[in-house]
Amino acid sequence: MDKARLEEIAAQMMTPGKGILAADESTGTIKKRFDQINTESTEDSRRDYREMLFRADGFDEAISGVILFDETIRQNAADGTALRDLIASKGAVPGIKVDAGAKDLPGCPGEQVTEGLDGLRDRLAEYRELGAGFAKWRAVINIADGIPSYSCIRANTHALARYAALCQEAGIVPIVEPEVIMDGSHSIDVCDDVTGWALSELYQELYNQRVYLEGTVLKPNMVISGTDAPTRAGVEEVAARTVATLKRHVPSAVAGIAFLSGGQSDEEATAHLNAMNAGYDLPWGLTFSYGRALQQAALKAWQGQTENVAAAQAAFAHRARMNGLAAAGEWSEATEQAGQAAA
Repeated sequence: MDKARLEEIAAQMMTPGKGILAADESTGTIKKRFDQINTESTEDSRRDYREMLFRADGFDEAISGVILFDETIRQNAADGTALRDLIASKGAVPGIKVDAGAKDLPGCPGEQVTEGLDGLRDRLAEYRELGAGFAKWRAVINIADGIPSYSCIRANTHALARYAALCQEAGIVPIVEPEVIMDGSHSIDVCDDVTGWALSELYQELYNQRVYLEGTVLKPNMVISGTDAPTRAGVEEVAARTVATLKRHVPSAVAGIAFLSGGQSDEEATAHLNAMNAGYDLPWGLTFSYGRALQQAALKAWQGQTENVAAAQAAFAHRARMNGLAAAGEWSEATEQAGQAAA
């Protein structure tokens, strides 16, 4: 294990005032998003869309890393430049999604376990040759009556730890993502309990697998009310509960924390991140690793049309800039409105 390399990459990913763009949608997922704008999902259209984001003005000011899908890390831009090289030229680290998706967990109705460990060592070696500096693996933890079960928590955190150990062997920083799903009518108290449980089990498993925490980045959900909860916690409560849970369960040695947006609206995800950075003394940096919350406005502006590229890039640049400010605790509704007017 090259600890110095891992620390260097993780530090670049956690550059203050920057965050990670999650552009690792599977072919099936991005097709659904393109369907929303009546755009055919082809290899070229997917390439054009992602290249558009990577070339946006201000990309290098707010983005420190990009999570890619297998297809994308192998693609070239329209001018022949490898997309991974385009990202690196902007000062960001190319990364790669390596899990094979969540599948039903036998004997545990309503629960899933993420697969993809078979052959992962060889795939990681190839991805490093392709220029990947980090990888991502997402676990899915649902909340409903009687779940999650210990079986689900243990199976997913064990897989995350084995993945992380293989990444570090290959000289690749692992993003570990135990996502407690926001869907449901559960309260913020239930989300808090489940998130703490998952994180506690995760760090025990990472210890068991001898993972070097200084060479890892955590990608957690925020502690937040379910989408259908009768009453939903406000920004300050979400920030306070999330910070308290992280401090309780995440070792200070971890290189950094990059939140997923998990179904929050664009501005909601920004406001929560800002409240945490502006209001609390933290042992690690807190930033974003957003997908939809960075891309939705750009996708809507683009509509699959070449003449809309500039507008789509402006929409993406605005959201990236706002989240960059939130990562530094410097965002406000006033800066949001001013940025919208400028975009």
